[in-house]
Amino acid sequence: MRQIVLDTETTGLSAAQGDRIIEIGGVELLNRKLTGNNLHIYINPERDSHEDALKVHGITTEFLRDKPKLVAYLQGAELIIHNAPFDLSFLNKEMSLLGLPPITQVAHSVIDTLVMAKEMFPGKRNGLDALCSRLEVDNSNRTLHGALLDAELLADVYINMTRGQNALVMDEEDAVVVMQSAEEEIDLSSFELPVIRANEHELQSHETVLAELDKAVNGQSFFRKIPA
Repeated sequence: MRQIVLDTETTGLSAAQGDRIIEIGGVELLNRKLTGNNLHIYINPERDSHEDALKVHGITTEFLRDKPKLVAYLQGAELIIHNAPFDLSFLNKEMSLLGLPPITQVAHSVIDTLVMAKEMFPGKRNGLDALCSRLEVDNSNRTLHGALLDAELLADVYINMTRGQNALVMDEEDAVVVMQSAEEEIDLSSFELPVIRANEHELQSHETVLAELDKAVNGQSFFRKIPA
């Protein structure tokens, strides 16, 4: 399965009110392993960022002036997004402006890691920084929000939340070895297992326990009925 861990930065908080995407970062996973085929683009939104949004990402209108409108490499991939409804609302807005179908019709499916985190860590803070701290993902370089950096961090967080790529991914050669090992029959007929019998003290302790069980059930306990 091809997966894209995706993050966006925007001019503000509402696609419905005209805010636009200004940066997209995508990190590709193939069979849950990082491929290095990452996407990082800046987009000219043809409008200024809100002051509060500018403080978050630090991407100025002047910097974006000569950037392209939109590039996508999401076709057929499973998207992994933190707080997916937010990013999807902006992505779908950009798609509609280009006369293209919604992202959900382009991508294979969408995983919302915020929903996953709330299920795994109910009642706790589940922002990206909080998850990095909880899962020991190094985010020391995250002084400002950046789409590619956040996508890379989210990829690490996702892999940790799903118990690590090495724990769940097996190379084909390793899989063949495991299958071959499972098919081999081991002859145990030559092994003689020693029988270690209880000593007198152990037998007395056992009898004491059985007597207490008999007393508890007002009769003979189940263990008395088991053949020696």
